[in-house]
Parts: sequence; structure tokens; C-alpha cells
Amino acid sequence: MSARRCLGLVLLCSLLAACGGLKPVSPWQKGVLARPEMTFETDRLENAYNEHTYFSKEAASGGAGVGGGGCGCN
Repeated sequence: MSARRCLGLVLLCSLLAACGGLKPVSPWQKGVLARPEMTFETDRLENAYNEHTYFSKEAASGGAGVGGGGCGCN
């Protein structure tokens, strides 16, 4: 096994080990994550313009927002 491949394998294993310690978000922390400041949308007018452009080009609308509680029963 080459040294480069061995180094890549060690890095991959260390990244996987680091991700194993992550805890799920607690219910009382979800309120903080749902605040408007936490959205990817910075400007509502720009977002509306981008969605209009997408609709005009693709002839499709929707699917950009988040709906439901994650259980798949939207």
C-alpha cells in the first residue's frame, strides 16, 4: 500500500470517528434553529426574484421551502 493511500485511509477513519460523537438536536434547541436569522434566504425580494426566474425557465414551482416535521407526512 502506498504512503499516500495509507494517509488517505487514516484521514478518512479520523473524520468518521469525529462524526460519530455528534449528538442530535434537542427539542428545546430546535426553536433557536427555526429563527428567521437561521435561514439561507437573506433577502425576501431577491428570493422571490430567483423563484420567479426558476419558474419561468423550468416551468415548475414549489419545492424550495421546508414543509412538515420531517416524518414524511406532508
